[in-house]
Amino acid sequence: MSFRLLISKTIFAATVFTLAAAACAAGEKEIVSAAAGELNWEKTDEGVGFAPLVGDRFVESYMAMVRLPAGLVSPAHVKTSNMFGVVVSGTMIHVVAGQEPSEELLLPEGSFYKIPAHLPHISKCVSETDCITFLYQDGNFDFLPISQ
Repeated sequence: MSFRLLISKTIFAATVFTLAAAACAAGEKEIVSAAAGELNWEKTDEGVGFAPLVGDRFVESYMAMVRLPAGLVSPAHVKTSNMFGVVVSGTMIHVVAGQEPSEELLLPEGSFYKIPAHLPHISKCVSETDCITFLYQDGNFDFLPISQ
């Protein structure tokens, strides 16, 4: 196992543990699970899929599975909350708006990313298949396009 993959899996496990601990602290006493085929995918006009896991993304912090179509490149935008993700399948790039293409980092499955609130960025699904990511946002969802 490569060092990078080991770090990614460690960060993912730590994130899941932290979120699970927070849920337990909130008094939950049951295991909540959903098989991949049972996820309730909602599709945006842009073709991005959201499968809610915990929370209502329009009202509060939330966790969701997100599916970006292969080849999707978002416009430059910001979010008002921090976003944390783990790539489940496909290959993604998240880049600060205006950053040189030579500085782009490919994020294959197992990769972790954090996009700070108010940071102008562009998200891309650069694989030939759709990109699926586990996403946690510490506030409600928004997508605020910016002009470059």
